[in-house]
Amino acid sequence: MSQDKNKKPIVVKRIKKVAGMAHGGAWKIAYADFVTAMMAFFLLMWLLGSTTRGDLKGISDYFKTPLKVALLGGEGSGDATSIIKGGGEDLSRQAGQVKMAEPQQVASLAEVQKEIARIERIKEVEKLKQLKQNIEKVIESNPSLKKFKNQILLDMTTEGLRIQIVDEKNRPMFQLGSARLEPYTREILHEIGRMLNEVPNKVSLSGHTDAALYGGGNKGYSNWELSADRANASRRELIGGGMDAEKIVRVVGLSSAVLFVKEEPLNPMNRRISLIVMNKKAEEAAQHDGGVVDAEGGERLEDAVKEGIGAQSGVQAAP
Repeated sequence: MSQDKNKKPIVVKRIKKVAGMAHGGAWKIAYADFVTAMMAFFLLMWLLGSTTRGDLKGISDYFKTPLKVALLGGEGSGDATSIIKGGGEDLSRQAGQVKMAEPQQVASLAEVQKEIARIERIKEVEKLKQLKQNIEKVIESNPSLKKFKNQILLDMTTEGLRIQIVDEKNRPMFQLGSARLEPYTREILHEIGRMLNEVPNKVSLSGHTDAALYGGGNKGYSNWELSADRANASRRELIGGGMDAEKIVRVVGLSSAVLFVKEEPLNPMNRRISLIVMNKKAEEAAQHDGGVVDAEGGERLEDAVKEGIGAQSGVQAAP
């Protein structure tokens, strides 16, 4: 018994090892986010500090109305050297936005309007050219008109398509010293009047005489009155042929002030009726009592002719 009492119980301690959780890594992620945010902040401050006031205005305008600024230009359109279209200019440049630096890169509103007007002029001249060709075809296909083709002159002027019906020595358009038309002149005007309805353009009509003094004997009646009466008689025949009366905007008598053959004032070809199918510029001038196409209008037509759309007279070119 005594021996058993002296024996101590044996206690076995089993230590269960548990892997400790990692600690100390989470702060690194938070610190990295903080550093990134600070870097972005200082980068933004640097950009704002190095950008000129003009560039800031450009950026502001672009984000307010990006489409308008990008297409039409303006103070906020940015420099064309920018990678982002419509944005500010390259930050390596010293100057602010200067739109005049590369003006060809941005189409202004005035340039757009000018291009639209140019296209409209081209279309208008094309329509008048087609009308001219139609008149020439009718003259060639109509036996009664074909024999008078040398008296029907067509050409292009700064006011539009000009149709002139001139006298010949043995074939006058009017009876001598009066405004009574010969039968073949009526036929010519009737055919032309119908074809003028093919285009919406307005028409100007003028009568001309040669330089011979009027010998009718009526006091106060001269070549001025005679040319005006002949122009008005032609107007009535055009309308009688089917032309819309509203197309006429001007009927004038010019006597012998504008000779067709200047070297020969008494030449029968100076006795004529001049009919102009007016372009838009000439219509506006006539309707506002101007009656004259300015130099700009002339340059516009010359530009159109240079582009290959100016008509060449297929019947006989008038000088």
